[in-house]
Amino acid sequence: MVDTSAKMPTLRRARARGEVHTSTRVLQELRRGTMQKGDVVAVARLAGIAAAKQTATLIPLCHVLPLDHVEVDIDIDSDDDRIRIEAEVVCRAATGAEMEAIVAVLIAAATVYDMCKAMDRGMSIGSVELMQKSGGQSGPWRRSPAPGRTKLRRNP
Repeated sequence: MVDTSAKMPTLRRARARGEVHTSTRVLQELRRGTMQKGDVVAVARLAGIAAAKQTATLIPLCHVLPLDHVEVDIDIDSDDDRIRIEAEVVCRAATGAEMEAIVAVLIAAATVYDMCKAMDRGMSIGSVELMQKSGGQSGPWRRSPAPGRTKLRRNP
């Protein structure tokens, strides 16, 4: 584990995203809110938030961070048969929150898979990546936009 005791806590922010690719049928059921296991989007959001708070217990060398804010946004994109997930984590700490944002996305995606697998076992989870981070000695970082990629639209 890296020694951060000499570092001053600063405001840190990290944003990650990922996708679950699934069938049109699953997306239709999600939009209608008629999945057998319940409100997939709400449960996945809560799972992502809870996971961000548990990152240090899941990844052996991560520091325990005092999280100030965790937000998980989920968008059902019927045009591309995918569910897009973004997570943002904010804290005041001596080390960054990148892993917390990534873990939030991964666990939200795994929750979507778990709740929808009865309808589509062929779903795939992918494209999980850090989008941006700020704070700390290294300063801000932002992923260069890839062609065809757009920012997540929030569901109403």
